[in-house]
Amino acid sequence: MRVIITGGTGFIGKHLAADLAGDGHEVIILTRTPHSEQARPGNVRMVAWDAKSADGWGHLADGADAIVNLAGESLRGETIPAMLFSERWTPEKKRRILQSRLDAGKAVVEAVSAASQKPGVVIQSSAIGIYGPRQAEAITEQSSLGSDFLAEVCKKWEDSTQPVEQLGVRRAIIRTGLVLSAEGGSLPLQMLPFKLFAGGPVGSGKQYHSWIHIKDHIAAIRFLIENKGASGAFNLTAPVPVTNADFGRTLAKVISRPYYMPAPSFAIKLAFGETASVLLTGQKVIPERLQKMGFEFRFVQLEPALRDIFRSA
Repeated sequence: MRVIITGGTGFIGKHLAADLAGDGHEVIILTRTPHSEQARPGNVRMVAWDAKSADGWGHLADGADAIVNLAGESLRGETIPAMLFSERWTPEKKRRILQSRLDAGKAVVEAVSAASQKPGVVIQSSAIGIYGPRQAEAITEQSSLGSDFLAEVCKKWEDSTQPVEQLGVRRAIIRTGLVLSAEGGSLPLQMLPFKLFAGGPVGSGKQYHSWIHIKDHIAAIRFLIENKGASGAFNLTAPVPVTNADFGRTLAKVISRPYYMPAPSFAIKLAFGETASVLLTGQKVIPERLQKMGFEFRFVQLEPALRDIFRSA
């Protein structure tokens, strides 16, 4: 296969590119800094783009097997310092979060429109934040959508590549949950208080974490690329979500640290401002469509997932 990845130098993109390249597939990563990236396998190409248009790369979409659109400005950063000292969601930050996603989607549509042989599929990134803050309600792909800032961003993000469907191209939307990996995502930040022997529940601890192991996340994306019957929205979360309290207790058990010191909601809000909503609210999301299509999760329960992550870290 020949797969084009926007946002291919980010956390998910790096894992996906490595997995595809390891199986001998041709991978094209679109990046604004192609010459500053680390060396890649011979079947991985770094191609410059402006993150706004198809200029300089659009011809590569002709005959591609898939375009995976992951591009968009990070909500909180991808490293622990960036997460701890991330920008507040000012009006300008909010504008950049949304516009970066709309620009990437527009570029993908532009490339697909110009291709004489259309790509086989467009995989459009999104997040479970589209459902808005929920309590213990079980959420499937058929559930209603939210109306807060993150939900509105996700809706517009998903819609950004919708025109490719009118061009006859299959499109699958991945609504991603909390991706667990020792190498990125939010887990390193979540581990920090536990490493300092100060772990405990965040806020009430009752909010749900809809998590997924990085290996299952990448496998699910590949499943959607390769399964020609897969279109529409898919929740990319493990089948058994857990509360924040259960997540913390399990993490403490796996890394042999105590679990006792709560982080009160007011302190989280004081430290992170509006971005605290990501930590203090949650959704109990079920991957109903993936399961019905026969996707098999390697990690259904949280504890085995965490033990695998730290064993291979």
